Amino acid sequence: MKRTLVVVIAFLSLAVSAALAAPPADKGKPENPGHSSTAPGQSAEKNAAKACKAERALGVQAFKDKYGTNSNKANAFGKCVSGMAKKADDDEARDEHAEKNAAKACKAERALGAQAFTNKYGTNANKANAFGKCVSKLAKEHGSTS
Repeated sequence: MKRTLVVVIAFLSLAVSAALAAPPADKGKPENPGHSSTAPGQSAEKNAAKACKAERALGVQAFKDKYGTNSNKANAFGKCVSGMAKKADDDEARDEHAEKNAAKACKAERALGAQAFTNKYGTNANKANAFGKCVSKLAKEHGSTS
């Protein structure tokens, strides 16, 4: 009896420690690397560090000369990453600003004549998608010119 009790206690202690060591279901390695829910927008194409690493692989000294700012140019990788990340943020802000301007322009156009507006931009049966189509059209036009 004593022996069985010791075996059961040992088994339960191992089971508890194994359960505590296992990561939670929503944590751990993502199924789609680069597209995890904890890092949205961090795909391989958009990740500044990966882009800088690829550029550095083409020529280390040229990379250091291009991005390095201190005496030994050892800060080149950090400057590259921060510069690319800043550029990506600026691009996103510009796109968001263009979309806001497109929405304002469509709202102003719709205020001039709702029926004419829906006839001009609506594409489905009840033309209820007119505002979205207008914003999309103006945003694409603005995006193609910049």
